[in-house]
Amino acid sequence: MIVGVLKEIKSDEYRVSMLPVGVETLHKNGHTVLVEKSAGEGSGYSDEEYKDAGAAIIDSAADIYSKADMIVKVKEPLPQEYELIRENQILFTYFHFAASEKLTRAIIKSKAIAIAYETVENEDHSLPLLIPMSEVAGRMSIQEGAKYLEKRMGGRGVLLAGVPGVEPATVVILGGGIVGTNAAKMAAGLGANVLILDINLDRLRYLDDVMPKNVVTLMSNLYNIRDSIKKADLLIGAVLIPGAKAPKLVTKDMLNLMKPRSVLVDVAVDQGGCIETVHPTTHHDPIYVINNVIHYSVANMPGAVPRTSTIALTNATLPYALKLAHYGVKALVSDKALQKGLNIYKGKVTYKNVADTFDLAYMPVNEIF
Repeated sequence: MIVGVLKEIKSDEYRVSMLPVGVETLHKNGHTVLVEKSAGEGSGYSDEEYKDAGAAIIDSAADIYSKADMIVKVKEPLPQEYELIRENQILFTYFHFAASEKLTRAIIKSKAIAIAYETVENEDHSLPLLIPMSEVAGRMSIQEGAKYLEKRMGGRGVLLAGVPGVEPATVVILGGGIVGTNAAKMAAGLGANVLILDINLDRLRYLDDVMPKNVVTLMSNLYNIRDSIKKADLLIGAVLIPGAKAPKLVTKDMLNLMKPRSVLVDVAVDQGGCIETVHPTTHHDPIYVINNVIHYSVANMPGAVPRTSTIALTNATLPYALKLAHYGVKALVSDKALQKGLNIYKGKVTYKNVADTFDLAYMPVNEIF
């Protein structure tokens, strides 16, 4: 198979979808790998390293789209790429379709085969290709939130840890999954008072067992959310429904309950955000203020630490990319986890949450294979 690796073009996105070691692995298994010029530079990998691993360096994305059987990316195709996508071409990347009807309809129109990292799902319901970036984003949410709490950044002028004789800041985390757990670890490690809310009582029991005593678990309901955000210096949105839009847990009116110049970081922005007032921002222009609350909602947070993020992501994606290169779409028949990653197949929506979001016709995967 001919596999194409593109240079990411989303604003301030420095990750790359495959490392030289991945190219070498594919090359040794008989596959051709086309890497767009400078694709790895943002993560610290040169064209020479890719050449030495067996890749052909290609000057333009258009050339790669025209030749590759499978495109491996980090982020979703942008509008300028839509017309380059070919019928029957496999696209393997983060899509987050439920957050963009325009993207969804463009991929349907292309009749390509869209396999989304974020919905590849193991039997235990874990999301192996989303976990690494959720870990990064969860940890970064505290780092970024702490920065914007500084007075010079417009925040309340609060140190998360406090100091002897001064109370630590309060961090409220909505969601106890991978993002929320990693955010709680970071915030607790810095010495903040942490409240973490989730609707799953078993998950709360687990978190109560493994977290330090400065982390308090609460059942997520409207009363507890309202009460918690009153106390928050930093609010983290960390809710995920795989393949679907995130529920709006905090409304615009509820922001009036928060402390003036407090900060919120909505990691769920890729899926539409779990805070009503959130819209995607970029690393170049990351924040805005509504109701005197600082909003940080960068849609590709891990892109700010591309070296770490790229290694973490490609550790997880390479085995699946190799399987797709070997077997093409037939890999979806034997690998049930990968099969759940299939969102759109030759013009048909095969992931129910995406179909339901935009009221589109749904075709179950078992009607295809």
